This record gives sequence, C-alpha cells and structure tokens, in this order.
Amino acid sequence: MTDPWLIIIGVGEDGLGGLSEASRKALAEAETVFGGERHLALVGVAERGHPWPVPFDANCVLSCRGRPTAVLASGDPFWHGVGGTLAEKLHAGEWIAHSAPSTFSLAAARLGWRLESIVCLGLHAAPFERLVPHLVCGARIICLVRDGKAGGDLAAWLTERGWGASPLWTLSALGGPRECVRQLRADSYTAEPGESLVTIALEPRGSKGVARSSGLSDDLFVHDGQITKRPVRALALSALSPLPGERLWDIGAGSGSISVEWALGEGSAIAVEARQDRAANIRRNAAAFGLAHRITVVEGTAPEILSSLETPDAVFIGGGLNVTLFDAVWSRVAAGTRLVAHGVTLETEALLADLHQRHGGELMRVEIAHAGPLGRYRSWEPVRPVVQWSAIK
Repeated sequence: MTDPWLIIIGVGEDGLGGLSEASRKALAEAETVFGGERHLALVGVAERGHPWPVPFDANCVLSCRGRPTAVLASGDPFWHGVGGTLAEKLHAGEWIAHSAPSTFSLAAARLGWRLESIVCLGLHAAPFERLVPHLVCGARIICLVRDGKAGGDLAAWLTERGWGASPLWTLSALGGPRECVRQLRADSYTAEPGESLVTIALEPRGSKGVARSSGLSDDLFVHDGQITKRPVRALALSALSPLPGERLWDIGAGSGSISVEWALGEGSAIAVEARQDRAANIRRNAAAFGLAHRITVVEGTAPEILSSLETPDAVFIGGGLNVTLFDAVWSRVAAGTRLVAHGVTLETEALLADLHQRHGGELMRVEIAHAGPLGRYRSWEPVRPVVQWSAIK
C-alpha cells in the first residue's frame, strides 16, 4: 500500500471514540467522506459527509479516484459490508481498511458463543428462507435484520415452521451506550418497532431440519410427477460429485430437485426447462429451500438455449437425450467437466451404450422395486429401469 487514495473505516456504536488514531487521521485528511447517515452522525461529519445514494451505487466513490477519500461502514467492512463491493472495483494499492469488530463478533462475545462454529447471515434484503439449510437442532445462528419489526416477522416465520420453541436473542446498538440484549422464545417474541439494525441470535429447537445426504424425500418438492425420484437422484448426485462454488447445468430440470440438492452443497445451478409450469415449480422449490440466489431458472429448449449460458463444471441430463443434444453439450463444455445422463427408453439406452463405448466413463442399469400390497400379501412392484452413463470429458 504505497499511497492509497481510499480509506475504508469500520465504525462501531461508540462512534469517534472507538476509532483508531490511523482512522481519525484518515478521516481528518479526507476531502470527501461517504457513509450511511447513521455512520456520518456517529463520527461527527454529518455536515460535510455524503450519504449513500438510494439505490446504492459505488460509482460515486470511484468518481473521487486519486483524491483523499474515506468510506464509513458498520464494524468490519468486509463481512456483509461495502468493503468487498468496493475492493472488487479497485486495483491493489488503491485502498486500505481499518476494521472495527463486526456485529457478529460483538454478538458472539455477549453470548459467549464460539464464532467459528456459528452460522452468520445477513438478512437485510434476503428472504428468511436463506435460513432453511441451517435450521437444525444444536446449531447456533446469528443474523442481521433491518429493524425490530423484521425481527418479529422472523420470529413468526420460525414459529409457523415448527421452530417456535427456539431460544432467541435480540441485540441492538452493540458496543455503544444504548446497547440492549433481550432473550425470549421465538413463539413469544413481540416486536419493538422503534428498534433498528437488530441482530437476532438463534438456537433452533423443534422441527427436523433438511438432511444433508443425497436423496431427499420426493414429498419436499413441488412437482407434477416429472421428478428424478429419491433413490435415482442419490445415484445421480453421487456421480455428479458436487463441490462448493461449482456450477451445474441441469438440462430438462423438471422439478429442479437435482439443482436443489446440488445447491445445498454450496454450488450454483442453471436449471433449463422448456415448460413454463415446470419452470415455475423449480422457482418455488428453490425459494422454499432458501436457494433462489444459487439456482437460475432458464426457460428454453436445449440445445438452442445453451450457447447463452455460463460454462458449467458438471452437466446432468435427466431425459430427452439425443445425438444433437449430446454433441452440443460435449462441444460446449471444457475438459474435466463431469457429465451424467439418464435414459429410460430403449433408444436412449442404445445411445448411452454407444457413448460409453466411444468416450468411456461408467455405464450402469438400475432396477428398483418397492414392496406393495398383493391381495392379503405383499409383493415387489418394479419401477421402470434407469440407465445411467457418467463420464468426464
């Protein structure tokens, strides 16, 4: 950092008194100071400061490039803050940061929780469904919400889903003279409309959470019968081998169940579906699991739609595979991409056998039967066999 023009300063509820000497010096020397109205007031620069535009736009800071500029942010600017947004637009050496303790750190310190074992979420503008993958008995969660009303809405949302017995803490103005911490149960929470920038800490108790193993119950998904059933889905996901940060193409996604389980592994998915009603089901399932930010639904027909999509790390084709579709996918993806395709017709089975012979990989035929009634007895009821081909380009 030879001569950075931008100083990003973390501010706590203790305002100017809590800033380091370096932060105070940068603030005094800055020609322009940006921040929220609350931040500007806390450090006493409301008159010469510039509140963030609404809607938020970082370009106002970039317009000051080369001149001494300061940005004020809550606590740690790089944890659910503006720091990361700005750093992505700058070159190394243009900026330096002076961080304060984050709200998560302060909340964990008040409660005596190990920060490294806590799920930390920002729910200012995100749906409460983002909590769904993390709601499991024994977990500890800290999340940021807009205000006391939003905290009440969150408590009601938890109660409606069977988590009303969960201990819940509201923490506001942490680190300042107005600090307040309250403990209660989710089903007895009463919102205080005057509260702002409330932190909610939660120990989930009640319902059973979403399992992390492959092959979730079919009943968890909205579908019209077009769904990769649980046992076959588990086999498909095993072959797809999801990894955090990777992207999946789910072609002919149906209900989106493969995309959902892939995204539960911290990856992203592009679900391609030709039918509008099924695309709507995919969106509903993604939202219900709190994964709408990880699953992109594209309405269109493959292979025509594929040219506009970002390159994947893995591809799943649950049905409708033909030579044209395979050639389009195979030519579009990079070396090392994993591909898994299923077939239930004799024609698709023959194609998969040919692809296996030409490209290698693994070919298997899965036959499953479920126990069902047969008069006064029980018998096996077979389902249609599925042929799975998996390969790496």
